Amino acid sequence: MSPKKMTPEEMILARLESIEGELQFLRKSSESAAELRKDLAPLFNSAFRILMEELGDVEFGFQLEDFFVLLKRGLRSIRNITYALEQLENLIDLWNAMEPMLKSTVPNLIDYLDNLERKGVFRTYKAMLEVRAKVAAHYGPEEITDMGDGFVLFLGFLKKLSNPEMIQFLNQLLDIPLELRLEEVKPLGPLGALAGLGSKEVRQGLGVMLELTKAVGKLKQGNGGRV
Repeated sequence: MSPKKMTPEEMILARLESIEGELQFLRKSSESAAELRKDLAPLFNSAFRILMEELGDVEFGFQLEDFFVLLKRGLRSIRNITYALEQLENLIDLWNAMEPMLKSTVPNLIDYLDNLERKGVFRTYKAMLEVRAKVAAHYGPEEITDMGDGFVLFLGFLKKLSNPEMIQFLNQLLDIPLELRLEEVKPLGPLGALAGLGSKEVRQGLGVMLELTKAVGKLKQGNGGRV
């Protein structure tokens, strides 16, 4: 069966009902929007008031032209800003990788420096710097250069003095004045000198003097006879 054909009056009534339903939907939407505006109005008013107060602080230092200059410069520097952000990410990754190591290394380094401080190493370095400052105050660069040659030669002497045999010889040589009793020394004549040769220590002393005399003679030969 074919559907019943609506009369023009029925079509008008159906259209009016449809329009009425749409109007009711719009009215409800309008009421909801009005309620939302009513709820948000205090918040917007407060935010606007705070914005005006903050902008009032920069009113005399802010120009709209400056903002557009900054905006254009930022747009032209997008590539640099992107590169900077990438490097910042790399730096953060590096820090995340080094942080566990630093947690164990830094305390050890602090303990090591504290140990050096207790031993007086830093005070010694400070004293050495003060000595260098005094030297620089009394001598010019040329004189210090000349002294540098002598200092190198002196280091050679120190190297020779570090020989254990040389150290033992010098210690024994320095002990001799401590063993002397000058107040007990008496005048010695020829006969006394001959009598002294009977002493083993005297003969050994003369032997040492003889060896030293030979060594001094070698200095003359090595210097081409100009001693």
